[in-house]
Amino acid sequence: MATPLLNCDMGESFGAWRMGLDEQVMPWVDCANIACGFHASDPGTMRRTVRLAVEHEVRIGAHPAYPDLVGFGRRSMACSAQEVEDLLLYQIGALEAICRAEGTWVSYIKPHGALYNDMMRQPDLLATVIRTIARYDRSLPLMLLGQADNRQTEALAQEYGIVLWLEGFADRGYDANGQLLPRTLPGAVHHDPQRILDQALTLARGEPLIASDGSALHLRIDSLCVHGDNPESVAVVRRIREALEALDPS
Repeated sequence: MATPLLNCDMGESFGAWRMGLDEQVMPWVDCANIACGFHASDPGTMRRTVRLAVEHEVRIGAHPAYPDLVGFGRRSMACSAQEVEDLLLYQIGALEAICRAEGTWVSYIKPHGALYNDMMRQPDLLATVIRTIARYDRSLPLMLLGQADNRQTEALAQEYGIVLWLEGFADRGYDANGQLLPRTLPGAVHHDPQRILDQALTLARGEPLIASDGSALHLRIDSLCVHGDNPESVAVVRRIREALEALDPS
């Protein structure tokens, strides 16, 4: 099993409001999921974050969301398939324009928050997201949740010629199917740095996690997420990077 890429959600400040510790995290990750203005961020924040990623040679991913600044994109919205396609293209295109101005490009897509969770539970919504990426640029990988059973997701991606990057979370709790626990439930977000590090290494080694019902949960992942708005995760991100490098001495 290849050592997973380390990714983090970034560029989630808005105007005078500050979110995350991007400057501290960027040197230690492989991929930056940059907010595109619908759940967080603004043009200036997007450009500063792109520049920071370029400085540290970090891959840039578009992090589109439902149009929900007040709820930070964590509230589900009743959008039609056409609306979802339009909002995805709008956000990816905006980040792509900024990347081009800074001499770089969008390397992958990772939906945010409720859109991310909804598409993992709603096959029609997932199909819309995959179809939209195929229409925009089918060479762009889609980063999405690695689950206990990925066959349906992989078949859909194959139908449209899209590459999937399956993702695991170092700082989140899971149910028995590999879905993330809702943030309203106890144990949904881990705050102990040692537990976050241990879960990161468990996922990286391909070993089973313990799901919320006590069962063993086996996940195959290509990338490992640490949330930049979780101070405990940020505190341990350097330790995770060093541990991942130790797993792959090459």
